[in-house]
Amino acid sequence: MTDAKTSPILKAIKPHGPTGKRASPRATVHIGLASMNSPAEGADARSARDRRITLATSFRGETGIEGTAAPPEKQKPNFKPTGLLAKEANTVAGTTTVLKYHEPPEARKPSSKEQWRMYIFKQKDLLETIYLHERSVWLCGRDKKVTDLFLEHPSISKQHAVIQFRYITSTNEYGDKSSKVKPYLIDLDSANGTKLNGKKVDGSKFVELLDGDVVAFGDSEREYVLMLPPVA
Repeated sequence: MTDAKTSPILKAIKPHGPTGKRASPRATVHIGLASMNSPAEGADARSARDRRITLATSFRGETGIEGTAAPPEKQKPNFKPTGLLAKEANTVAGTTTVLKYHEPPEARKPSSKEQWRMYIFKQKDLLETIYLHERSVWLCGRDKKVTDLFLEHPSISKQHAVIQFRYITSTNEYGDKSSKVKPYLIDLDSANGTKLNGKKVDGSKFVELLDGDVVAFGDSEREYVLMLPPVA
């Protein structure tokens, strides 16, 4: 584990309360000795602190950003039907498995400059790191035959949810257009749902994911933390 004094600057991953509200904005913080050794901190605070230290170790050798950057504006959830859940039977070659999801026309692989990662935690223990930027789509669930991210918990559906990178064009208040590949989460009408920062998301709707977001599937205790590495 790296010394806390020399750990890179990371965006804070804060525990979410029973209201399920998404953290906004996420402050950029130094991991200092004072916050590590406070005797009054609770179990949730210690767990979040341990995760930050673990992620700091994972980013060893990468340069952090000095100062606090303005948080990106998050696109609001799209409550219009996406039309992405298959209406006709489309089976996987050599199997009887019917795919519930197909990539949309705007699907794109993210730029190599934005190496999105997903850190899988069980409480404070880092179990695995997934390099999301290596592909445009990640189908998550219990069916090993078709999923890109296999999830073992019995409460998770065979084809539970998808993380999809999409090329999105937006227009600002001055009429200027800009385009970027962004990650989105969509729950495939799973039996036990998908949570984003403690709040259950609607099925069959895209919700944009941001740096520091925490995803949970079904009733599993594992948490999936999305992060970008510090900018050099």
